[in-house]
Amino acid sequence: MHLFQFFKTLTRKTRARIRCIIDYLLGDTSDYFTNLYPGNHSYITRKILQRPVRKINLDDHNLEKINALDKNACIIYASKNKRLFDFLYFHSRLKELGMPYPELGFDLHFFFLLPVKRLLRIWLSHLDYFFHHFTFKDFYRSGYAFQELYSGKSGFVHLIEEDDFYNRFIRATPDPLFHLIEFQKHLKRPVIIIPEDIIYVTRPMHKNPGLGEILFGTHEKPGWLKRMTILMRHPEKIRVELARPVNLKEFLSRPEIQHLDSEFQTHRLRSFLVDILNRQRKSITGPVLKSRQEITEDILTRQSLREFLAEYAAENNISLKKTNKKAAAYINEIAANYNLRIINLGNWILTWIFKNIFEGLVMDQKQINRMREKYTEAPLILVPCHKSHLDYLLLPYVMFRNNMPCPHIAAGKNLSFWPLGPLFRGGGAFFLRRTFKGAKLYSKIFAAYLEKLLYEGFNIKIFIEGGRSRTGKLLTPRPGGMGMIIKAYLNGACDNLYFVPIFVGYDRVLEEDAYLKEIEGGSKSPETLKGLISTRKFLKKKYGKVYIRFDDPISIKTYMQKMHMDPARASDQEFMSFVKKFSYKLMAAINRQAVATPHGIVASAILNSPKNNFSKGQMIERANTYLNMLMNDKVELSETLLLDLDNTFNTVIHNFLSRNFMELVDEDEEEITDDTYFIVKHNKRAILDYYKNSVICFFVPSAYTAVAILEVDRFKFSLPDLVRRYQFLEKLFHDEFFNDEETTCEEYLSNCIKGFISEGILVPDPDRMDMLNLTSRGLRKLKWFAAFMLPFLESYETALLYFEKENKIPRDEKEMAKKIHSHGSRLYKRKQVTLKESLSLINYRNAARFFSQNGINGSDDQIQIDYYKQIINRLIRMIAS
Repeated sequence: MHLFQFFKTLTRKTRARIRCIIDYLLGDTSDYFTNLYPGNHSYITRKILQRPVRKINLDDHNLEKINALDKNACIIYASKNKRLFDFLYFHSRLKELGMPYPELGFDLHFFFLLPVKRLLRIWLSHLDYFFHHFTFKDFYRSGYAFQELYSGKSGFVHLIEEDDFYNRFIRATPDPLFHLIEFQKHLKRPVIIIPEDIIYVTRPMHKNPGLGEILFGTHEKPGWLKRMTILMRHPEKIRVELARPVNLKEFLSRPEIQHLDSEFQTHRLRSFLVDILNRQRKSITGPVLKSRQEITEDILTRQSLREFLAEYAAENNISLKKTNKKAAAYINEIAANYNLRIINLGNWILTWIFKNIFEGLVMDQKQINRMREKYTEAPLILVPCHKSHLDYLLLPYVMFRNNMPCPHIAAGKNLSFWPLGPLFRGGGAFFLRRTFKGAKLYSKIFAAYLEKLLYEGFNIKIFIEGGRSRTGKLLTPRPGGMGMIIKAYLNGACDNLYFVPIFVGYDRVLEEDAYLKEIEGGSKSPETLKGLISTRKFLKKKYGKVYIRFDDPISIKTYMQKMHMDPARASDQEFMSFVKKFSYKLMAAINRQAVATPHGIVASAILNSPKNNFSKGQMIERANTYLNMLMNDKVELSETLLLDLDNTFNTVIHNFLSRNFMELVDEDEEEITDDTYFIVKHNKRAILDYYKNSVICFFVPSAYTAVAILEVDRFKFSLPDLVRRYQFLEKLFHDEFFNDEETTCEEYLSNCIKGFISEGILVPDPDRMDMLNLTSRGLRKLKWFAAFMLPFLESYETALLYFEKENKIPRDEKEMAKKIHSHGSRLYKRKQVTLKESLSLINYRNAARFFSQNGINGSDDQIQIDYYKQIINRLIRMIAS
């Protein structure tokens, strides 16, 4: 006799008593499922979870994604793979933080984690339901899951599992995503799905798995033994990431989704969420690694490249075999040899070095997180300024320490010497020649290598200036490398690119002595093993702090659309013009992220003194004036300027004295007071100029405005009086300084005038609101700002004097700059040039380029020479008077 037939034989009174007992045991509800986790951990469970939950860090930027959600939304956490620990971690951690935490486990059953009393109720509830309906109660069809979601509980769903897919596809078991979609269609509130991933191994995967991965699972999907080992031994190394939340209501309203039926909407939703999680993981681990040989073979066997090699061989009348051999040799010369062991070794060595020579690395974690988020969408092109050889090491180090893959780094071939060359290649460096002129095959191979890196999904770091700045300010960008990267994108290497302008600044650079020699016309010393060994002396010194800041990533796809750039129709000249304009935009963004340091401000106050000797009080007054203008412009200041200003300035003064940049006029003076006088050493002005130039980008608009006001030569003027003069300076120094293309000349002037008014340099005219008055006290301060331009004006005047006396000018910019430098040195000895820092090869090169572009190519162009010479000479006399 079946059980239900037995119950039929019972009397109505007996059945009523059994019903009362069941109702009493079940309590207020008959809905009990193993999918609901009440969170009342047993003592053993609590002890097991306690250590890993506390040790595994959940960053603030992840929590911000939850806090930013609609408070009325139904929240679902989505994991790629089916792991009970993921649910338990988020349940415990988020509950502890008072945030929406998962309680409903779609397709998860908590048999062994539930109290015995609850298990009995579940059993009794389902048995009771079975006797009434002759089927077991379903978590979804009963409406229980969505009733709980509607009441405010959060859910947890996984996306990929072989057994579950089989059950859904073959046995037609319920698909949680399908039911969520149906639930959303009948709900006004949004359902928000938050993709999450607990990453046990942050190293990138290799294309060919090793024996350990075969036995214990891959990095992406480690086996239970591998996970347990990491959880127990190194829980602090586990990375938790919440990806960009998906609003299900918005997803279903997309044009390509809304016309589909629910089943196909489910497939599209699952694919979309998995893609988000894959991209999120890749932003931390990096793409799948291929060997150097595999990448070489992939490049050389491409159909387009093979056709080019055949054409090249025919054009140059050489055999295809010889051409192929040459192409393979070029890749061998260029390609990196990305090696995780070398990267881990480098991390250990650099941590020790940086702790010894720097007082700290200062960066904004939010900027790094923002950059990582963009990497989930497309490869990053990292565009830092270049002030030191340490730039090669600092940025990869910072990214590695912040759970991002080390980028591939474009490095000069001069750094490929043994033993650093192989180590740099292992760290991701690929080497390029200084010039590609006349090297058609080399250029093609290099472009193919860039395309391959972007196709594989690697980030690339490129120094847009082409070399290290010896002047402290940014150099004129070289658009060649940028053009090749953008062409790789246009050739289909990737769907988009994000360019990240990055500022890297130092309180003090290691190479300052070498820079002083090169600035003054000396030749650059080549990088050698002997030079590497001699660098050990730097480990005995302290170089202050390093400042690393990341601007908003710029989408090349969006920027090209904004500029209406159609690469299919653009000529080569138009394309390079676009690249150059984009390069200047990146330079302006780097300047926007620069940090003002006390060394730069004090150096500016010293060099902008009207005389070579000055008192401490005079210098501090100038420094405070500059600092007030920086604060008016909301410039990022170093921490020391905000904590203890007087002590900071005094520390820099003593530092400059100890390094013999300046000296006391009275050497017997024991204590430095405001009345103490200093004198600057002429042979050290160039180094002080380097530090001054590290902050000059902040003062360029103020300096232009000050020069324009001085040139008006009236104590009463209006803003329109300054526009033409300001624009002339912008044009003259176009290759020296980089303006934001989205800010107009009038906006720059207006902002500077506000700063000058707050500083008491200008006052609004009481009778006419459109007029401004220059105060007698303000005239002196105005010249302090205009003095920033003096070295550049002197350099440009020297270039004009060279053009005036020479009939045949060298076409090579470097050669021309050296000739102008020799001429300037003679003028300096005759005291026709007053500032030693104006004897700058970089300034001369930029001046020669500007004048050549404006019709001056030698003594035959006397009319144009006289025009510019008259203006520049007048400005110099006006500022220096």
